[in-house]
Amino acid sequence: MGFLVMILTAVAVVHVYLWRRLVRASTTPGSRLRRVLTWALVVLAALMVVTMAGSRLSGVEVVRVVAWPGYLWLALMFYLFVFGLVAEVPRAIAAFALARGRRTTPGTAPVDGAVDGAVDDAEDASVLARTAAGESAAVPGPAAPDSTTPVAASGGSASGGRPAGGGPGADAPAIDRRLFISRTASAVVAAGALATVGYGVTRALGDPVIERVPVRLPRLDPRMSGLRIAAVSDIHLGPLTGRGHTERIVRMINGLGADVVTIVGDLVDGTVAELGRLATPLKSLESRYGAYFVTGNHEYYTAEGPQEWIEELRSLGVRPLRNERVEITHGGAVLDLAGVNDLNGALSGDGPDMGRALGGRDADRPVVLLAHQPVQVAQAAAHGVDLQLSGHTHGGQMAPFNLLVPLQQPVVAGLASVPRQGGGDTQIYVTRGAGFWGPPVRVGAPPEITLIELRA
Repeated sequence: MGFLVMILTAVAVVHVYLWRRLVRASTTPGSRLRRVLTWALVVLAALMVVTMAGSRLSGVEVVRVVAWPGYLWLALMFYLFVFGLVAEVPRAIAAFALARGRRTTPGTAPVDGAVDGAVDDAEDASVLARTAAGESAAVPGPAAPDSTTPVAASGGSASGGRPAGGGPGADAPAIDRRLFISRTASAVVAAGALATVGYGVTRALGDPVIERVPVRLPRLDPRMSGLRIAAVSDIHLGPLTGRGHTERIVRMINGLGADVVTIVGDLVDGTVAELGRLATPLKSLESRYGAYFVTGNHEYYTAEGPQEWIEELRSLGVRPLRNERVEITHGGAVLDLAGVNDLNGALSGDGPDMGRALGGRDADRPVVLLAHQPVQVAQAAAHGVDLQLSGHTHGGQMAPFNLLVPLQQPVVAGLASVPRQGGGDTQIYVTRGAGFWGPPVRVGAPPEITLIELRA
């Protein structure tokens, strides 16, 4: 409940910021454009809330109809916010220059330098309206020594409504410049956000990148050198993906000629009844020593839990590793392949058990561990694991989220190592995942299928 409140608060704050910077600062008070854009933001904010509660809707087709526009707006909102923050610096510089120019121009009234605030003042609104109507902004003032004609408030004579500062409507250009600055900044922010999201959609819906990663294991028997392990995670079958998403991943994995195929969690975002047909292509996975699966946190998000998917994958020829291990024999040598449940399973008594998965094995043999979350590598190192394969992070999925991942996980993406007690290192490879969660957008973190080649 607390997490939901935090998310809704963040959404509200960001929408208020976008309204102030992109709507209020760039439109005139009371204008039709301001009303239209304001209501558009309100509707989009409501759509996002409905989308984020999509799991409560009945029917995957209903969720799909809502999810596409909702998640695309979530991505666009995020990048409007990011580009808006970046634009604050040049916006502030332009506002300062405008205010300084107004203060040093003879016969002009000072302004406070705010780009958007002054536009909404009642006085500026009145001046803007009169200027648009071609009227003078004059008000009664002290009489000149030789005339009874009132003087304009701007410092000029009331004759013809011309201020002494030079040129008709001296206040109007200042207001126009403020609007020009705000509208230019808003246009740049919108163009940058649209271009970024458009690029991210093409990356998310395109082919995953094949990452070929050689990993040296000191305890690996030389006869096993060259063993190839295909690793894929975070496929996220759900309302925004189709059967073709799975078929493409299977086709690309089969093209690698892997000895072992591993699916490292977060395969699905729904139940077997809703998404079972999307997973069917997994039965066509090809490898010499089999395909294996461990749960991710998303397998625990449905009311049915992961068990129905465990049975479904067994029927498709993919073996779940439930806090257990198997022996992989290659070239007369043996390697242990172990898998543990995701940390989220602990809430339902189905959490990871390293002792069960790794206890009682031959300590002279190397062991490769499948664990969805990279943070589990600390325990893996304590149990003498040689290599851990993980996912979960999506590589950040949408930069600059990658800068926040280290707050929770020790590795964002790629190969790293953790020292073990007693000497040596536990290596960990974190794959960026082959799918996406939430917005169908990937920026700075293309989808990935990994081919690990073990070397002695």
